Amino acid sequence: MIAFLAICLPIFAVIGVGWFAAWRGLIQPAMVDAVGSFSFLFALPALLLRLMAAQPLGRSFEPGFFLGYLGACLGIFALVMLAALPFRRRGPAAAIGAAAAMGNVGYLGPPLILPLLGEQGAGPIAMSIMSEVAVVLALGSVLMAPGAGFRTMGRVLRILVFNPVLLSITGGALLGAAGIPLPGPVERFLGFLGGAAGPTALFALGGTLARLRIDRRLLAAASGAVVAKLLLYPLLVWLVLGQVLGLAPVWVQAGVLLAAMPTATNAFVMAQRNQAATEEVSAVVLFSTLIAALAFPATAWLIAPPVAVP
Repeated sequence: MIAFLAICLPIFAVIGVGWFAAWRGLIQPAMVDAVGSFSFLFALPALLLRLMAAQPLGRSFEPGFFLGYLGACLGIFALVMLAALPFRRRGPAAAIGAAAAMGNVGYLGPPLILPLLGEQGAGPIAMSIMSEVAVVLALGSVLMAPGAGFRTMGRVLRILVFNPVLLSITGGALLGAAGIPLPGPVERFLGFLGGAAGPTALFALGGTLARLRIDRRLLAAASGAVVAKLLLYPLLVWLVLGQVLGLAPVWVQAGVLLAAMPTATNAFVMAQRNQAATEEVSAVVLFSTLIAALAFPATAWLIAPPVAVP
């Protein structure tokens, strides 16, 4: 357990540094947004493109993993949304469901999964992003939007088509499938740029969390979604991938660890844009991130192979 804490807590500490800097006014919101945009538009796509291109497609893509993980993701989304519907309208209920199903797999996945599983974790990270961003974000956006129609679906489709992270995953997978190696200078460039993805993403995440304003009354409202995100979701993924589909241990470990990520700030942005359960979703994002600082190492200790203390 000490080994997993030694790996995970410094990563969550970077989130704390970003939160402290924003809370104390050492950086302005525009600076946090700039750091986050750099990570999302440049560093993270470079990291994923390089990792995906370096592996044959058969090694990085497992259809059973993708379908099983996506099925568990949609199952949690539907379960939490249906549980919230008696108390909320469709839009807010969908926002809470999305908060329970959308983990911070893009920002937290690489710095947490790669040290534990090595570069073989790149494929599961990519497939979890495809599941939780390409599918859940799109579905949640459509269900949250008042009077959702073709205009809403068109806007969501445009966002997905031009999403740099999804484009980098697709491009890397195509290069890996074709067996086309990256030229040395390009590989070094992507490695250098991608090396900034983890620190900048985590710092920006902390700065974003510092903006969230919640009170104690939201704790009860958010607790159900937090439990679903950090407990039910990893458990369901373990059951589907390991017990039902019988995948190899590395795929099960990767799936459970990715499902144990705290709620993504994208869930809050999506709820805010549609004015749907914004306060509740912000509480889920904040509380799940705080709890995950200890819950994720505990999950890793239970599911992942032994690691050496750095």
